[in-house]
Amino acid sequence: MAALRSVVLAGGGTGGHIYPLLAFADCLRRHDPGVRITCIGSPSGMENDLIPQRGYDLRHVPAYQLPRSVNMNLVRTPDRMWKAARATREILDEVNADVVVGFGGYVSVPAYLAAWRRKTPSVIHEVNVPIGVANKMGMRFTKHIVLGFPHQRQQMPAVAHAEVVGVPLRQSITRLDRAARRAEARARFGLDPNLPTLFVFGASSGARSINQAVAGAAKAITSAGVQVLHIIGARNEDFEVPAGLAAPYVRIKFLSEMELGYAAGDLALCRGGAMTCAETAAIGMPAVYVPLPWGNGEQRRNALPVVEAGGGLIVEDGDLSPELISETVVPLVRDGARLAAMSRAAAGYGRRDGDEVLRRYVLKVVGEA
Repeated sequence: MAALRSVVLAGGGTGGHIYPLLAFADCLRRHDPGVRITCIGSPSGMENDLIPQRGYDLRHVPAYQLPRSVNMNLVRTPDRMWKAARATREILDEVNADVVVGFGGYVSVPAYLAAWRRKTPSVIHEVNVPIGVANKMGMRFTKHIVLGFPHQRQQMPAVAHAEVVGVPLRQSITRLDRAARRAEARARFGLDPNLPTLFVFGASSGARSINQAVAGAAKAITSAGVQVLHIIGARNEDFEVPAGLAAPYVRIKFLSEMELGYAAGDLALCRGGAMTCAETAAIGMPAVYVPLPWGNGEQRRNALPVVEAGGGLIVEDGDLSPELISETVVPLVRDGARLAAMSRAAAGYGRRDGDEVLRRYVLKVVGEA
């Protein structure tokens, strides 16, 4: 296999694109501390908060939303895209890139285009069904497509022969032993070391409907002897819970060390984003998934294979209520035997080696170029 001297990673906008990019960057650096890693992002995406603080070089290029209908933005798109691709190619030339690996987001498109014009191999990593708009466009410029989950090949004929490599996850997740760190994690959040614990979170910005339903059920949850660790989300307003609850109810705005939340909890109540499903399955975290009710239904598709394997439940967003939580979630989080079976099933579906498998694939692509 060829050595990697300079790798350009493209992805931005949301955590679903940025977190696997960072996990893959960490993997590359573990194998070769001298490899040059350059990340491509937009000036306004979440990548500006996440990538530099992890010690990686972030370069900005213009990123334009790809129009989904006929309007003036559609007319302007080709010119804008070529300008963004030229700016990206200058970066590829400067760092003498061996390969471009894209994880989606609008900023990936000029990276794929620049790599194609420069005759630099590129690899697209896709985790959603249907394929994201940026990656779908990128497929015009490379044949090297890899997937996060087996169900994607079954549901998307265009990638039926693509290799499933898994989702790159950070080592703090892939090496997590939930049981071994439970006492430490619960002490960190001021939780009772012995009570059943519901771990509640949305995406990186939170989930308002989940927040409202769980807060409304706070008295019923805690009266049943269940405590709550609740990540509100950085973009959500705080909310009141009744005073004098029978068990701890801990609210925090954001948690960077998600492994501690997973270790503290017995059951997760969460959205169905690709990263969430990949993480919960990999560590064997039983979950009640509440997919986003809009878009292409990708969150339900993400969660369904885990649920079909026995690792969780799906509750539709419109059905979520304090009453449902009291009647369905509370009995589940108190049922240790059922949770143990769900944990084994989730772990049997999940995988922890996505970063390593993707690295081997990229090395093969570079070696064949």
